[in-house]
Amino acid sequence: MATLIRHRKTRIITLEAGDDLHEHCKPRDIALVSDPAGWWTYFIGEDGAVERYDIPFATYNEALWSAKAAAEFDAQ
Repeated sequence: MATLIRHRKTRIITLEAGDDLHEHCKPRDIALVSDPAGWWTYFIGEDGAVERYDIPFATYNEALWSAKAAAEFDAQ
């Protein structure tokens, strides 16, 4: 089940294995997704396009910190 955190009006969605990104996320959301390589940070654009960082974070907390920093930048 996906969980939601709001930071500076930005929705940060943590997805579990098997959750569909497009089912749980809307434009301007940030999604955190885990796989064996680590925690990926995905950004959903206005048009629904999805981008992510090239390298996953080692921990959930690092990925969350990065998502919150991106939300801070977007809020300016």
